[in-house]
Amino acid sequence: MEEFDVAIIGSGSAGYVSAIRAADLGKKVVVIEHREIGGTCLNRGCIPTKALLKVAEVYETIKNSKTFGISVDTVSYDPEAIQRRKQAVVKRLVSGIEFLFKSRKITVKKGTGKLLDEHTVEISTGETVKAKDIVVATGSEPALIPVFKIDHKNVLTSDDALNLTNLPEDILIVGAGAIGTEFATFLSAFGVKVTIVEMMPQVVPTLKDKKLAGMIQRLLEKRGVKILTGTKIENIDVVKDGEVVSTLSNGEEIHTEKVLVSIGRKLNSENIGLENLGIKTERGKIIVNEYLRTNVPNIYAIGDVTGGLLLAHKAMKEGETAAEIIAGLDRKMDYRVVPWAIFTTPEIAAVGLTEEEAKEKGYEVKTGEFPFTANGKAVSMNATDGEVKIVARKDTEEIIGAQIIGPEASVMIAELALAVEKKLSLRDVADTIHTHPTLAEATMEAAKDALGEVIHMVRR
Repeated sequence: MEEFDVAIIGSGSAGYVSAIRAADLGKKVVVIEHREIGGTCLNRGCIPTKALLKVAEVYETIKNSKTFGISVDTVSYDPEAIQRRKQAVVKRLVSGIEFLFKSRKITVKKGTGKLLDEHTVEISTGETVKAKDIVVATGSEPALIPVFKIDHKNVLTSDDALNLTNLPEDILIVGAGAIGTEFATFLSAFGVKVTIVEMMPQVVPTLKDKKLAGMIQRLLEKRGVKILTGTKIENIDVVKDGEVVSTLSNGEEIHTEKVLVSIGRKLNSENIGLENLGIKTERGKIIVNEYLRTNVPNIYAIGDVTGGLLLAHKAMKEGETAAEIIAGLDRKMDYRVVPWAIFTTPEIAAVGLTEEEAKEKGYEVKTGEFPFTANGKAVSMNATDGEVKIVARKDTEEIIGAQIIGPEASVMIAELALAVEKKLSLRDVADTIHTHPTLAEATMEAAKDALGEVIHMVRR
């Protein structure tokens, strides 16, 4: 039986980062993975969806090339070629992680890992390994909710939708969160008739700003996406191959070629031996403290399987932090500042509190907004939809939140995440010289707007 310092079950965003960091800190590491290295994000989530969305962006740019003075006689697309490119992107990045593992002498064991005791992991191949510390990073997967009758052919999960080689004529998407809106963006770019049904009263329910949510809905509708909010799916029936009937709570029936269920993730905490050690769980999530320890001190859990925000960058930070704690460094997780982004067109990103959330917490606030229609770089890009909004405390002018809808919002939010993390003020951001012409100037102008000093916009 091989012995290691650290055994990590799962090689997703949390697991592979934890393995690399632990190895860099001098630990002998083994990773146990029954599927592809890189987990959901790299193989079935973040990366392949962004590869598809880039294709959609290029296709739409070509179709609208006359805006830039370029004439293109014909433009077409090849779904199989799109899939090949997506797979090439994924393969390249998976190979990259495998190389990083090899360079650090990290051992990889193929198979499913199961805890036998606090120092032993049994692998489905029959092999067992021992480790001083064990990290559970088993992730999550699409939930197969019975009412939706998912058959992976007509009624799809996000995993299924990623591999479509023939795009449907029409599709109903259940859920207007990140997955639903991103797939709506991709499919609508290629002329698929998309209907989104969302049971919450707004799209992107995680965005607690009704005004901005309304803006997102209008932008999706501008793309031809039909959106029904405050509406539930009562029943789904596949009446024949290529025809699905979805019955809604308002009595309406919608006939589509496909249905994509983009709600619900199942945390992978079953059948991994937690009960053998009495590790505490709650509705599928493994309970950990701020040091990412379970109730068994040398057993850690990180990533999606611990619940909360199911975000790759959060999982990566947890993986890094767990490795450093195991190595004896003084670290703990701080979830106060976790930005998030949705890669629609335009993109959506946020960090910290919205105006409504800040007021609910008792803050008096001042806000600043700046539209991309007034930003020179956005105008030159023909990408003027959206705005930057900054939320600050009225008394101290400390920035406590920000929301961006617009081009490169996922990149721009980093400056404001730093501002929230380091408790910077509106003045700090407003007085920082931003390169011209750039999209980031909209951030500076939003801060100036909150201070009553905005330049490139009529003052409120």
